[in-house]
Amino acid sequence: MSTGVPGTGYETTVEAAVEAALPKLDLETKVRLLTGADFWSTYAVPEIGLRQVIVSDGPAGVKGGSVGHDETTTSLPSPTALAASWDEQLVREIGELLAGEARRKGVDVVLGPTINLQRSPVGGRHFEQFSEDPLLTGRIACAYVRGLQSRGVGGCPKHYVCNDSETDRQNLNVDVAERPLRELYMAPFERTVREAETWSVMAAYNGVRGMRMTESDLQTDPLKSKWGFDGVVVSDWYATKSTVPAGRAALDLVMPGPDGPWGEKLLAAVRAGDVSEAAIDDKVRRLLRLAARVGLCRECPRPHPWPSGRPRPRYRRWSGERCRQGQYCSVMTGCCRSRRENCGGWRCSARTRTCHPARAAVARTCGPITRSPHWLACVRPCRALSFSSTPRIGCDRAGSSW
Repeated sequence: MSTGVPGTGYETTVEAAVEAALPKLDLETKVRLLTGADFWSTYAVPEIGLRQVIVSDGPAGVKGGSVGHDETTTSLPSPTALAASWDEQLVREIGELLAGEARRKGVDVVLGPTINLQRSPVGGRHFEQFSEDPLLTGRIACAYVRGLQSRGVGGCPKHYVCNDSETDRQNLNVDVAERPLRELYMAPFERTVREAETWSVMAAYNGVRGMRMTESDLQTDPLKSKWGFDGVVVSDWYATKSTVPAGRAALDLVMPGPDGPWGEKLLAAVRAGDVSEAAIDDKVRRLLRLAARVGLCRECPRPHPWPSGRPRPRYRRWSGERCRQGQYCSVMTGCCRSRRENCGGWRCSARTRTCHPARAAVARTCGPITRSPHWLACVRPCRALSFSSTPRIGCDRAGSSW
């Protein structure tokens, strides 16, 4: 697969850097690289010019690397609203915008988009998913990932696979027949791997057919073999529960670190012959490839440098213009009750109860805005499309209700 980054010969440069770096690592260093250094980053190896890879949550905006949630970010419509636009070019532009936010925060990989399917009306994470339809989800996800990676920031579609239930989300075992597994739940992942050439994929908490996804053969077949995925499979946070079964599987990176089931235990398993060193080499090769693609290897400078300043006026102009053009079928709009509540719209002032003028542009484009009972989110379908004229309100303290 190509790197997804424009530029003649760049993939050759990436692979050359990876193959030059791998032989310089001893077994202990290789194994250490396979677990995060902390909550949001991997280990650096200065001896080979490898810097830390910084990741961040990002389905609805780039949070940044702070555990304390003390950073500000550009607020965008929820992914559900983006998918309702049916506008792949728009979503690609949003991916590019998010790449700029990521670079401003020092983030190399955005942990998104979330491409599980909306299977229940009360799913608490449905706001960060695109749709109940696998085709729409896959097409919008491809645009999102292409936008990110065109600016040298990695995408990480999640959660592979069947992490669609809110009940017992972290321990659920999904017993699903082959046809719906392939044609519904895997379809968005296949599209983002084959068409958008995503650089990483996140393995889910749940099990499928009695096997945890961090230990599942589905990481090998079809993900890495039939689909040709050459990137990193990273675990969801704290999802990896075993040493040997997960080490033998196609999981590449355990997060977060530095503690976890790998580390010294995996090193001992390799020395005992329970996990092959060839499997370790494949995992490390993928991590080095990801680092090279986002410009963290000495031999591979970032192909798309991004200004280090904070381009707020540009973002506001862009969002306002998009709203006025009526690009959205449904737009999340702000209902701020206090200074510390986040607005669901384009941007909310942190010091007042009012939103920026983009909200007025939304109202002019889509008609009156209906406020939810809990003042958390509001959605108004665009009159230009053949949706019901009744406002659809998304609101729930524990989950989503549509």
